Amino acid sequence: MTVAAVILSATAEGAVTDTLGQPRVRRLADLAWSGGALPVMVLAPDPGGRVAAALAGSEAVYGSPAPPEAGPVGQMLRGAELAIGEVRETTAVLLWPARMTWVGPETITSLIEAHGPDPATVLLPSWHGEPGWPVLVPLVHLAALRAIAPALMPLDVIHELVNAVPARVVEVGDPGVIHDADTVPEDLPSYEGPPEPAAAHTHEWGADVAAEAGLPEP
Repeated sequence: MTVAAVILSATAEGAVTDTLGQPRVRRLADLAWSGGALPVMVLAPDPGGRVAAALAGSEAVYGSPAPPEAGPVGQMLRGAELAIGEVRETTAVLLWPARMTWVGPETITSLIEAHGPDPATVLLPSWHGEPGWPVLVPLVHLAALRAIAPALMPLDVIHELVNAVPARVVEVGDPGVIHDADTVPEDLPSYEGPPEPAAAHTHEWGADVAAEAGLPEP
């Protein structure tokens, strides 16, 4: 199984914001790569070339985003298409809003491992039962993703998708999946790790659960 990381930033400024001494997307690209994601795609507006420059020397590939009218789902699809262009054997993508800066590489590894025996299921990492990001989307569900309205925000895109295709929540014990860049590192809860092997079965994400549980806004 080959799982790509698709790191998405709505602005160049957000993409290159300093995060622990690195541009944000460079930090995320390094985390994705060390966790086993391949390829690592970064999509963001880049009129001055700062985003591409921040990625120089990394394993990440910069990709120009879809037109703004394509909406958040269009950016997700664009990232998936670019990933397939880089590695034809790609079987899934990790949709990763760049604001989710504290996700650990172990979480990426756990999601990729869970994808292996469950290749057609959308996987949502969780911290203490609260689903978060990045969301692993098998490429067999690209048609369902294309059917989602471009006006929807990322959180709503995921809700629409998981109500249309098989999906489940995977507890990863990583507070970074729900705490975004607004959380300073000193306030981040400690990483705990998954309470069970990542590939083990966890509860299904059905319509009832989707109505009750929430994801953090990217």
